Amino acid sequence: MLCRRKPRPLPGTGAAVAAAVCLLSACTGLPARVTPVSDFDVDRYLGTWYEIARLDHRFERGLSNVTASYSMADDGYVRVVNRGFDEDAGEWDEAVGKARFSGPEDTGQLEVSFFGPFYGGYNVIALDQEGYRWSLVAGPTRSYLWLLARSPELDQQRIDALVAEAERLGFPIGELIFVEHDDPPPP
Repeated sequence: MLCRRKPRPLPGTGAAVAAAVCLLSACTGLPARVTPVSDFDVDRYLGTWYEIARLDHRFERGLSNVTASYSMADDGYVRVVNRGFDEDAGEWDEAVGKARFSGPEDTGQLEVSFFGPFYGGYNVIALDQEGYRWSLVAGPTRSYLWLLARSPELDQQRIDALVAEAERLGFPIGELIFVEHDDPPPP
């Protein structure tokens, strides 16, 4: 998740630092009136999640069979591996990154990096607290939204409820892409 918002140039010698702070804070925050879940347990969140739906972005455009796998790394970060099949190219696309909490470790507010020191918000805003079978994840703005599940399919009633919640929170649900999970060639 890389934020596309560019800061306005500022005059003076501290312009680069101020611009970097502005850019990073815009990329790692939460959309207004959106709250991350509490009682979050990262150990239960680890493992593979299937992307059921998403808002379109260039870094996932055209991908099917998209998964996100999370595991603890030796350095204390969460290792993130996002994979998807690019049908046009006939090959798998993979991005490896790392995530860390941006607040208390019992709150579903993290930040993830796939590009060096730059982080983007990863905010778990709805979660099956009982079984950790589904989650709704927002980025730093309403342009970023993912509906994830532990299996490639999720019952329609749950999908409808999560989409309704996203709509209530002001996300552009008419732009959601529902991800195909078929049987592509092995990686």
